[in-house]
Amino acid sequence: MLKKWLREPLLHFLLIGAALFVFYNLQSDDSADDSNNIAITESDIDRLITLWERKWQRLPTEAELEGLIEAQIREEVLYREALAMGLDQNDTIVRRRLAQKVEFISADLASQVEPSDADLQTYLDAHTDKFAVPARISFQQIYLNADQRGNNVEKDANRLLDELARPEASVDIMAAGDPFMFGQQHEQLTEHGVARLFGQQFAEKIFELPVGRWHGPVISGYGLHLVYVDAKNEAKTSTLDEVRDKVRDEWLAQQRRKMDQVFYSELRKRYDIKVEMVAK
Repeated sequence: MLKKWLREPLLHFLLIGAALFVFYNLQSDDSADDSNNIAITESDIDRLITLWERKWQRLPTEAELEGLIEAQIREEVLYREALAMGLDQNDTIVRRRLAQKVEFISADLASQVEPSDADLQTYLDAHTDKFAVPARISFQQIYLNADQRGNNVEKDANRLLDELARPEASVDIMAAGDPFMFGQQHEQLTEHGVARLFGQQFAEKIFELPVGRWHGPVISGYGLHLVYVDAKNEAKTSTLDEVRDKVRDEWLAQQRRKMDQVFYSELRKRYDIKVEMVAK
């Protein structure tokens, strides 16, 4: 008999599982009440059909709908049995999920508030830097490699700059300097974009240069550069009409944070909280 028991582990686990269910059901209130009734309402079925249609772009067949309803019943049965067995107790994932659902309540409350133009303009005025259109620059550069040219690098840079300054100058910038991994021509870069390629010190310097002539040498982490600024657009403050959607999203996010803090603070007041610190 024992050998047969060991040869049938599936039967073994099924019997243990059944015994556990019997045990936990005996511990719970076994009186007949509404908690043992499961009702799948018309609104529940409508919701199942809507979710199916949204996913599959068609209505479910009769057999598919029966399957959806049976899956809903199965989920409800297992959910209630889990509660009866106390499986929701001291479960970190369940605790976090329930806490998150309470947080969603305050988020839903905040989302019901629609800002006026005055609200948005006030927020925009207080955060102009966040919504400003950044300055942009288009430029050409000739790179001189200090490692290759050694002590002659500055002399070479100044000589080349003199050549470029002549009215009749015809210099091939692709061949005039040394090879550079990011190329010679750069269009409509922000200061951040220039800094990503050449470093912050280089970026700050070239945004100060006048348009329409060669300058240099300008130093980067790679070496020396001669720079010709083709065009430069100054930074400007955005109007509300230009950034309305972005301002609205930011304003709503701020309201959600405020609502969440107030909501939690009011809930916290309902509890007497004691923290026992571990002695060191």
